[in-house]
Amino acid sequence: MRAAVCHRFGDPLVIEDVELAEPASGEVSVRVRACGVCHSDISFMEGAWGGDLPAVYGHEVAGVVTDIGPGVDSLKPGDHVVVTLVRSCGRCFYCKRGEPTQCMGAFAIDESGPIRMAGGGRIKQAMHVGGFAEFVTVHASQVVPIPTALPPESACLLACAVATGVGAVRNTAQVTPGASVVVIGAGGVGLNSVQGAALAGARPVIAVDVSDSRLEAARLFGATDIINSQRTDATRAIRELTEGRGADYTFISAGSPAAIELGLTASRRGGTVVIVGITGTGVTVPVDPGELADSARRVLGCKMGAVRPQIDIPALVDAYRAGQLKLDELVTARFPLERINEALDTARRGEGLRTAITF
Repeated sequence: MRAAVCHRFGDPLVIEDVELAEPASGEVSVRVRACGVCHSDISFMEGAWGGDLPAVYGHEVAGVVTDIGPGVDSLKPGDHVVVTLVRSCGRCFYCKRGEPTQCMGAFAIDESGPIRMAGGGRIKQAMHVGGFAEFVTVHASQVVPIPTALPPESACLLACAVATGVGAVRNTAQVTPGASVVVIGAGGVGLNSVQGAALAGARPVIAVDVSDSRLEAARLFGATDIINSQRTDATRAIRELTEGRGADYTFISAGSPAAIELGLTASRRGGTVVIVGITGTGVTVPVDPGELADSARRVLGCKMGAVRPQIDIPALVDAYRAGQLKLDELVTARFPLERINEALDTARRGEGLRTAITF
């Protein structure tokens, strides 16, 4: 099969012929029909979090099951599916508590490595998926069946951008109707926090970004108010929209220290700040612990929207089919695998909302 391989951080990806192992016990092989380009992939490829090389990145996959390993009875060849990076051993402390994003189980696929160079030599399956390729082999817990009618380039975003953004609102923060919400960063994840807040009945829903086009998109996804933080004092504007208090809930989808600092100042006393975007390794933000304690603010980390793939993705599909959840509107550019470096550059420049590699 062909895959886009990263040999050195910061270099363009190289399309190569590689070998993919057949699924072993508890594993599934999927023919990729679409893979979203997430900023996390770009950060990894630029070395923000280190990791082994060479590697195949890409973790928002929609496709069709081609083969199943022994012990897999929930899927069959021909099933249309979404593949997520969240996998669950089902046995560890976290899995038993319904927290699969924190699973600490060991997986045989990590030891064997499903991707190999055509002439031998292991390639890292980045983020447990390696979706910038024609096929993937993954643990069965990562694979969720979906209806055949869902467009693959829309469906693939359920694996991360939609699950993370909506899940941050529903699962991590548990936003209540009538609460005021601020979302800092109106990219793929942020827009889904906006629509998650709107679906939860929050008001106002305030989107903050530096891109006018993304802010206009935020209105489409349910924002009642928008703030361009390059032209406006965002903290003052947020307080004016929340009767001087600040927001009940603040979601920080941009992985930058400046966004986190803004999120803390935009929160009301007793409010909740949810850090969704992940910064590079070693990045820190100054916090006054005395002020934090006195104001009784809650600061929550959020990994992948605390998603439970087998529960939350079908619920998101139902919302989409009922016309309540926007998916198709997120996809603003499509590229074949051969043009993946153009796709990455488009995402780096912040053009459009979400770019998809289609097969």
